[in-house]
Amino acid sequence: MSDFTDNFWSWYVGVLTLVSVIGSLVLLWLTARQKLPERSDNTTGHVWDEDLREANNPMPRWWMWLFVVSVVYSLLYLVAYPGLGAYPGEMGWSTRSEYQAEMSSAEKDLAPLYAGFTAKSPEQLAGDANAMAVGERLFMNNCAQCHGSDARGSKGFPNLADVDWLYGGSADKIKESLTLGRKGLMPPMAAAVGSPDDVRNVAQYVLSLSGSPHDSVRAQLGKSKFTACAACHGNDGKGNAAMGAPNLADDVWLHGWGAPAIVEMVNKGKVNEMPAQADKLTEAQIHVLTAYVWGLSNKAPAAKP
Repeated sequence: MSDFTDNFWSWYVGVLTLVSVIGSLVLLWLTARQKLPERSDNTTGHVWDEDLREANNPMPRWWMWLFVVSVVYSLLYLVAYPGLGAYPGEMGWSTRSEYQAEMSSAEKDLAPLYAGFTAKSPEQLAGDANAMAVGERLFMNNCAQCHGSDARGSKGFPNLADVDWLYGGSADKIKESLTLGRKGLMPPMAAAVGSPDDVRNVAQYVLSLSGSPHDSVRAQLGKSKFTACAACHGNDGKGNAAMGAPNLADDVWLHGWGAPAIVEMVNKGKVNEMPAQADKLTEAQIHVLTAYVWGLSNKAPAAKP
């Protein structure tokens, strides 16, 4: 990929653009110099559909000069604005600066609104219908792509509307997750557990922890092998919120239910990432979004606007 960031490609694009613009002007000049043999009927001699003949009239001068003006304008545009590879243009304009200016303007306009929101705790905001309307928009724009518009998630993406939380469901923990992001790692544990048969036994034991249908004989054999997993999930399998280790004794299965899914997880492990939002959202927006997400699983009654 480093080849595509080399200066060669900047020069390539810049030179190709200039050659294309200037070449169109040269092509017009060469075409204008060509003279077709004059005919008595003032046509080019081309005939279509038996009786349609092309007249040999020169192009209007105003059309040719308009084309020349458009070429000159395009060259001036390329001097003023980006268009020649990495050349930024004399005006210093960019889509990024334009976006940042628009965002700064919007943040300035919304500052009074967010000032009222940040004066309240997330738990208080969860009962404010105006704040929740803003929080819902923030959620739809930044979170719904993974967690769904109803926040109930899907395979591999946590349900935010229940009471099962990998890192804790308090407002402070939710804000921490939004601000810093999370990176969950389940390492491949097959070697630590033992043989492939031991892995299958552990899978049956994990199913037994949640009261799911399981092979009781295999589950008993897998109990002793579960010690390889207890460092993160605990001896009782109820997880560890400090590490983001899931509770294996409830009926919530983030990456799929059943012995095959558990065996695959033990054999291959899993890496899940929740991206940090601090570089996309302001502190006030994260505060409102925290209140909205907290309210999904705490169902605070919303006050009228």
